[in-house]
Amino acid sequence: MDYLYYVFAILTFIAVVLLIEGVYLAWNTSRGPEAERVARRLRIMSAGAHGDAGSSMIKKRLLSDTPSLQRVLLSVPRVHALDRLLEQSGMTWSVASFAGVMLASAGAAFLLLSYFSVPWLLLLPLVAGAALLPLLVVLRAKAKRLQRIEQQLPDALDLMARALRAGHAFPTALKMVGDEMNAPLAVEFRATFDEVNFGIAMQDALMNLATRVPSTDLRYFVIAVLIQRETGGNLAELLDSISRIIRERIKLLGQVRVLSAEGKLSAWILSLLPFGAAAMIQLTNPQFLEMLFVDPGGRKMLAGALVMMVCGILVMRNIIRIRV
Repeated sequence: MDYLYYVFAILTFIAVVLLIEGVYLAWNTSRGPEAERVARRLRIMSAGAHGDAGSSMIKKRLLSDTPSLQRVLLSVPRVHALDRLLEQSGMTWSVASFAGVMLASAGAAFLLLSYFSVPWLLLLPLVAGAALLPLLVVLRAKAKRLQRIEQQLPDALDLMARALRAGHAFPTALKMVGDEMNAPLAVEFRATFDEVNFGIAMQDALMNLATRVPSTDLRYFVIAVLIQRETGGNLAELLDSISRIIRERIKLLGQVRVLSAEGKLSAWILSLLPFGAAAMIQLTNPQFLEMLFVDPGGRKMLAGALVMMVCGILVMRNIIRIRV
């Protein structure tokens, strides 16, 4: 008898706990903070504010974690272009962090060159070049990321074509690429699928993908899909054709890169040799180059040499740059 009493008491206690939890969950669903945020979003959208930035369903990147610095950066012209560049590079830097790294690089270069008593006419360009080093790092990271995406794209298109032949919808094929393949292409396709899943039109989501990834091959894919959605046709065969064309283009690009490697190396050596020689002379015998910065004739010679070097660099760049 006592045993049944304890069992009944335990069951009653569990039932009361479940009842309280159920009432709380029901209240939180209808009146809680999450419900209030959803209701506020629905009121904004139902009021016709579809173009308002507050009702955008696309996540916005912060330029800085500090609100005051965020407002200052928003007033800088073309700051969003810099933010897009950082996003395309795949780096986790914000615009504020990137600006801080540039200032730190310039400050370190200024202190180091001042310690070696480098003349001002040479110090200022070197400090400016040191400040631009983080930008070169970002551009290099962007180029490597785009190259990796272009290498992954044919396999992704083949996967999507097989998924379409198996009866899956196009958004599901995007999700399969995001789940099955590696970064960075998987991250971009997953973001596109999430945008479609959140209610953004397929055309807008694909255009956002083309904006985030400035790759010619991927833009061909986006344009082909958008045209096919308007005109109809076999999308799986279209993706197979694009994949085959991209593979042939990558193969040809690799051959061109091998053939032009010697010219690129020569161009780099010829471009950097004068600066390296000037730096070594300045460190070993600072008075030797002083005449170029003090005498008016030396300044004219230095300016003429710089102009001719820039022209030579541009000519060599055009010679070794082959578009495929």
